[in-house]
Amino acid sequence: MRILLIIFISLLACLQAFSQTENKVIRKGNQLYEDGKFKDAEISYRKAIDKKPESIKGAYNLGNSLYKQESYDEAAKSYEGTIIKIKPDDKLQLSAAYHNLGNTRLKGEKYQEAIDAYKQALRMNPADNDTRYNLSYALNKLKQQQQNQQSQGKNDNKDNKDEQEQKSQPEGGQQQPANQDKQQKGQLSKKDAERMLQALNNDEQRTMDKVNKQKVKQVPVQVEKDW
Repeated sequence: MRILLIIFISLLACLQAFSQTENKVIRKGNQLYEDGKFKDAEISYRKAIDKKPESIKGAYNLGNSLYKQESYDEAAKSYEGTIIKIKPDDKLQLSAAYHNLGNTRLKGEKYQEAIDAYKQALRMNPADNDTRYNLSYALNKLKQQQQNQQSQGKNDNKDNKDEQEQKSQPEGGQQQPANQDKQQKGQLSKKDAERMLQALNNDEQRTMDKVNKQKVKQVPVQVEKDW
């Protein structure tokens, strides 16, 4: 019995020393991170994870350092690994991890994945306004992406149609437009043309002003959540 007790105490002492070593490496990584040395911080966090694979802080902070280096896919994997390790009742930690995961997906233009991550973050912490703002931004970007894809599809169809029409025209000459005579008779005067051009320029400027104002409103809150 005494031998078992001695073994247990020895193991406990080893575990405590191991944990202290892991925390020491993480603290070093945190200092490097604060100094803007994100690659060096990444190396420290990886060492901490090597010493303790289940380290939540190591994995989370590794994700932050990778995010700062714009390695978004790697950062996302680290955050996902963090989420798996966090206990379900640690909702604030889960919310922070999901928020940062959403930011990595947003940076990678994976808007639906970003939306899903932000929604999970808000389920854990409904009062987080940063996450709510970024969710709104991601929803808007997804809508724009879908509209651009639809517009591109229409343009591709139009190009194919124009190509087919060109192939169907007889060789040796170009097809004359049916309303050519009407166009010639209804030509605009120089004054009318200048007036129309000015009106178009004014419309374009108003449109650009609206777009610029909208851009100001749509700047996402890029916040890496710390614990």
